Amino acid sequence: MRRAAVSTLLWGYAAVALLPLLIMVWNSFRTDQELVVEPLGLPHSPSLDAYREAWVEASFSTYFLNSVLVTTASVLLSTAVSLLAAYALARSRSRLMTVIEQVFVSGLMMPVFLMIVPIFYLLDTIGLASTRTGLILVYSAVSIPFSVFVLATFLRQLPDELEDAARIDGAGPLRTFWSVLLPLVKPAVATVVVFRFVPIWNDFFYPLILVRDRAQYTLPVGLTTFFGEYQTSWSTLFAGLVIATLPLVVLFLVATRQIVTGLTAGMGR
Repeated sequence: MRRAAVSTLLWGYAAVALLPLLIMVWNSFRTDQELVVEPLGLPHSPSLDAYREAWVEASFSTYFLNSVLVTTASVLLSTAVSLLAAYALARSRSRLMTVIEQVFVSGLMMPVFLMIVPIFYLLDTIGLASTRTGLILVYSAVSIPFSVFVLATFLRQLPDELEDAARIDGAGPLRTFWSVLLPLVKPAVATVVVFRFVPIWNDFFYPLILVRDRAQYTLPVGLTTFFGEYQTSWSTLFAGLVIATLPLVVLFLVATRQIVTGLTAGMGR
C-alpha cells in the first residue's frame, strides 16, 4: 500500500514537472495570433514556421553552434585535466598532494560574482574577451574543482592491486591509467560530463558579462534577442526554447544509467 502511494506521488510530481515542457512544445507549433486568443490551447493547425523563423531569421543557428562548441570543448578540456589530476591525487600519500587537493576543492566555495571582475580584466588583457576561446577557458577552470572531487573519490575506491598487476606486466603510469583504470571509472566520468554539461549549456551569467559581440552569443543570451521593445514573437520564442532544451533531454536519456551508477558507486561498500 505504501509503495503504491509513493509511486502515485512520484507519477503526480512527474506530471506536474512535465506540464510546462508540454505547454512549451505545443505552443511552438502555434501562431502568435492563436497564442494571444487562447494562450493554453492546443494547436489547431500545427506549423513549423516558428522553427524556421527562429533558426534562420533570428540567427538561432549561430547561437546554437556557439553553445555546442563552447559547452563541448569546456566539458572535454575540464574532464581531461580533472582525470589526470584526480588520478595523481587519489594515488599519492604525500601531504603536499593533500594540500593541493584541498586547494582544488576550495574552488567549490568561490562565489561566481566575486570572480567575474578579475576574470573579465584578465581575458580583456590577453585579448580573449568576447571570444568563444575565453568562455571555454573560464568554464573549464570553473568546472575542474567539482570534477576533481568526484573523480578522485571514485578512483580511491579502486584497489591498488589493479595497478600492481599492470606494473608487473610492464605498463607505465599513463598506460595503466588509460587501459586499466579509465574503463572502470566511466560511470564517474559520465556523471561529471552531465553535471558540467547542463549548467554550462544553460549558463546566462558568464556570456552576458564576457561577450559583447552578438555573433559570439550562446543560446541563453541569444534567446533574449527574441524580446522586442514593442513586440515579441512568442511562437518563435517557444520554438527557440524547444531547440535549446532538446539536447539536454537527449543527453539524460542516453546517459541515465551511467549517471545512476556513478552517483550510487560505493554506497554498498
